[in-house]
Amino acid sequence: MIKAFSALAVAGTAAIVLAACGSGSDVASSDDPEQPANILFVIMDDVGIDQMRSFGYGGVKAPNLPNIDTIASAGIRFRNTWTMPECSPSRAAFFAGRYPFRTNVYQALGPNDLANSQLSPFDLTVPKLLKQAGYENALFGKSHLAGPENNEAGNGAPSVLGWDYFYGWVGGLPGSVDTSAGGVDPGEGYTCGFVPGEHAGGADTGACYQANNTCRVIKRTALSQDAAGLQCLASGGIFVPDDETCAGPPATLEFNRLNGYYVSPLVIIEDGNVEEVPLTDPRARRYRTQIETDAAIEWINARTGDKPWMATVSFTAAHTPWQQPPGELLANSDGPASDGWNCNGPEAGRLIQDKMTEAMDAEFGRLLVETGLASWRSDGNLAYDPKSSNTTIVIIGDNGTLGTAVKVPFVGSQAKGTAYQTGVWDPLIIAGPQVVQPDREVDHMVNAVDLFQLFGEIAGIDVHDAAPRTVDSVGVLPYLTNPDQASLRTINFTMGSSNIQANGARNGPCVITAACTQSAPSKSVCEDNQGNWWGPGYTSDTVIDNNGVGYKTCAEVNQALHTAGQDMLNTLPDTAMAVRNDRFKLVRNITYNFNPDTNDFQTDIVEELYEVNQAAPTPLLDTPDRNLLDHPTAETRAIFKDLQATLNKIVASEPDCPGDGNKDGVVNAEDLDNWRRIANDWGLSSLYDFAVNGVLDGLTNNVDESIIQNNLNKTCEQSYGIY
Repeated sequence: MIKAFSALAVAGTAAIVLAACGSGSDVASSDDPEQPANILFVIMDDVGIDQMRSFGYGGVKAPNLPNIDTIASAGIRFRNTWTMPECSPSRAAFFAGRYPFRTNVYQALGPNDLANSQLSPFDLTVPKLLKQAGYENALFGKSHLAGPENNEAGNGAPSVLGWDYFYGWVGGLPGSVDTSAGGVDPGEGYTCGFVPGEHAGGADTGACYQANNTCRVIKRTALSQDAAGLQCLASGGIFVPDDETCAGPPATLEFNRLNGYYVSPLVIIEDGNVEEVPLTDPRARRYRTQIETDAAIEWINARTGDKPWMATVSFTAAHTPWQQPPGELLANSDGPASDGWNCNGPEAGRLIQDKMTEAMDAEFGRLLVETGLASWRSDGNLAYDPKSSNTTIVIIGDNGTLGTAVKVPFVGSQAKGTAYQTGVWDPLIIAGPQVVQPDREVDHMVNAVDLFQLFGEIAGIDVHDAAPRTVDSVGVLPYLTNPDQASLRTINFTMGSSNIQANGARNGPCVITAACTQSAPSKSVCEDNQGNWWGPGYTSDTVIDNNGVGYKTCAEVNQALHTAGQDMLNTLPDTAMAVRNDRFKLVRNITYNFNPDTNDFQTDIVEELYEVNQAAPTPLLDTPDRNLLDHPTAETRAIFKDLQATLNKIVASEPDCPGDGNKDGVVNAEDLDNWRRIANDWGLSSLYDFAVNGVLDGLTNNVDESIIQNNLNKTCEQSYGIY
């Protein structure tokens, strides 16, 4: 069913959820004092506030991030920032300033999600907005906003959304780890994607074959070095253990296999021209964080300084699949990641995630230094003066940390994919010449959508005046310029749900320990997160066999388990949302469940009320033992009713308007022209595929034309924002 949230949009319980992206000194400033500031926007993937020592959390278990910490000390740490529960809806919020029920981007995009759940080409995105002020715009790394599947633009989607230059991955997620290490082990026993050292059952010497038929012998002489297999993989090659001759590659080697962070299907877009880089190309065969950083450095340093620029560096790290980074990026860590770890295990994964985050911090520091925005001190630490360039740096996490990597006192069962604090409370750091009184903290509520307005403010654009559609942003720049600025928000909001798929389909069930989620967009993503796939094409022997059909929902999984006399699983919410004021938070969950008492399915609605705060190192969190509705008072009942009414009003603020594919508020000849072009040139999923009886078919055809004709010249009911 297509999502239609009314005043009674709701949800259930929560637990572990998946993911189911010229010289620097010359370009950093301008001779024109009236030119707006450049913008360096850095997105960290799956790095929640629980990972951030600079915010007072994580303790000694948190990753060591000295370069990000330096920027945090030279700018403002926003201690009360909400994103959406998963990456794609957060990114849509950053770049369009609109909540998920306006964009229909509810969860991490997958290959089956229709164009109706991708960021619309008709939306005013940040790069389109900033072009009004003369900005050049580039995006590096993970996009995960639209395409390539079910999208007319395919891999060209970043260009259609407004970016002048793109260097990265349109679909966003890395492929699974290649446990054959490039075909070396047909039994696929290399869980981390490379041959480990001899001490871990591998080899310390071998031949490193490249796709261009060159070869060199690699020898590991000390455990402090990366395993020879990892050294080879990081150079783009495939390591053949104990081969000291380079006489020729074995026939089993495969250079066209994806391998996590090290072999990825790179896409480069410049001036609308799309280059799809093959996996045999050296550009696609390197650790992602290094690729993202190198590309950003090259582009920024090529700016001439006569135009302002915005560079978005959307790091893939530290998203799964977790895979050891090159040891050279871990100088600020306590040593390289062990090559003896089993990358299929949650304990090793947690340690590897820390290393990946630390490697990202190292590359972030290199990005600043090699673009002239910072320098290295003699002691190796970063030296950064925010007044030395006309560049604003913005750093944010896109959602909470994945449950198995969460740091105490935050809660792994309420992490990424949920609307609880651990799932949506993220670090936001802003530094630059606009910041008055650096090294301070702001406790006022900020939302992911507010970055859209911040970028407009930096460029001197009033986004509410410029945007043709309702924008949910409030200002952020006043917090930078005025240390005494009062809160600009009275409420905060977050939401996650299921994306729209053809004929009412959904992602298949993924079972992780004792929980079932439908957040994973594919079998491989489920398994990358240490899960067992119960959907079509299941292979795990834990699945109760149903003749290979697979299960459509977690409710069906529980029905099968109950019938087999086994314990049922905790079913995670299909829709999770929350609203808060300065002190209290209402969580609303909707879950489609199996009821063993009635032997039937039902939709459960659960609402919970909590008092929350940002105290460090132990904040008040929305943990089950603290639900104020368990023992309500007259005061908490009144607070609950007020927040409930606010939440209902928010989700009802975007009225449906059949036939208005470009969402300009009216069904008119422009919609007919758009439909006609798309139907004739493409015919598949688009914003002009409209729901019939609540269901989309993934086609743009005459059925959709009739919906436009039936609503022609209709003015849509006006949407509104609530702040």
